[in-house]
Amino acid sequence: MAKRNLTRRQEWRIKKIQDERASRLSGKAQHIDQQVYKLIKEGSLGPEQKGLIIAHYGSQLAVESLDGETKGEVIRCHFRSNLQSLVAGDEVVWRQGNDGTGIIVASLDRRSELSRPDSNGLARPIAANIDYIIIVIAPKPAPSSNLIDRYLVAAELQGIEPIILLNKEDLLSDTTINKPSGMNTEGITGAEETNSENPGTTNEKSRINALLSLYQSIGYQVIRSSTHSENGMSELMEQLGDGSYIFVGQSGVGKSSIINALLPDINQKVSSLSSSTGQGMHTTTTAYLFHITDGGKLIDSPGIREFGLWQVDPSLISEGFIDFHPYLGHCKFRNCTHRHEPGCAICAAVTDGKIAQQRLDNFFSIIDSISNP
Repeated sequence: MAKRNLTRRQEWRIKKIQDERASRLSGKAQHIDQQVYKLIKEGSLGPEQKGLIIAHYGSQLAVESLDGETKGEVIRCHFRSNLQSLVAGDEVVWRQGNDGTGIIVASLDRRSELSRPDSNGLARPIAANIDYIIIVIAPKPAPSSNLIDRYLVAAELQGIEPIILLNKEDLLSDTTINKPSGMNTEGITGAEETNSENPGTTNEKSRINALLSLYQSIGYQVIRSSTHSENGMSELMEQLGDGSYIFVGQSGVGKSSIINALLPDINQKVSSLSSSTGQGMHTTTTAYLFHITDGGKLIDSPGIREFGLWQVDPSLISEGFIDFHPYLGHCKFRNCTHRHEPGCAICAAVTDGKIAQQRLDNFFSIIDSISNP
């Protein structure tokens, strides 16, 4: 798309809006620092303690105390504006004030983080110190292998182990659904892709089973569950041992329902699909950390319909496709794009059926979204 030429007035309006936003952010930071300074000035701050961020509420954070007399308690804490953006799962150093609140004085190094682009295309952390990412899909809204692959790439590049969870398995239908002309049904090849009597349709159950089989063949763990029939819930609970887990996926796939079933005491809000759009209605507005059995931690994240990797170096994306690994470095040209170059090892693997065409297509889609955000 050609760059649009702006008039002088349009440029002035854009700069004015940007300056106003910067002023608001500066004012907010000053307000936070004034609150922190007030607590410090009043004295009576307790000793430094280690804490765990449970959730972020505007200008305050819910911090669980990990040691000292307050161990296990959750305290609302202010934080200095010069600290990095803190999210659920972050470990911090904090001090308790005499008014019952606290002050975060330092943040500890993260071993991993999961981010998504904000409205300006900048990376915005969602959660930190994650060991496992559970990618939740459901029959409705229809799962997208492109979105799944974006999560998988993010997980692989951060050293987070991914698990794919099909929720609402009881809603899988044998009904044939229309496939728009020219549409490539994701993750499906051969006879399972379409109805032989009507090439313009596809079977929903076959489509999702083939999609899950694709990821199992690559080596990813797949779990099937239903909070309605309770099928697969015991297997899921057994999976959630020691470690830190995050549930991600589109709105409406049932993340909060799963968490309610696993941890019934938390009483998370659950929302049904929008009858008009079929898209999920957001019920979780901030990432929140819950404790589970055997010392594990579970983070429920806001449902999202898109997941971008714009902040990632394009040259690293291929490392996030584990089925590409045996062929990386074996192309004829060192800077091979895997699109049209002769002697491309990745393209040869696709031709030989060792890499699914859909995975290569999703690879190109991610690369293109980074190059043209």
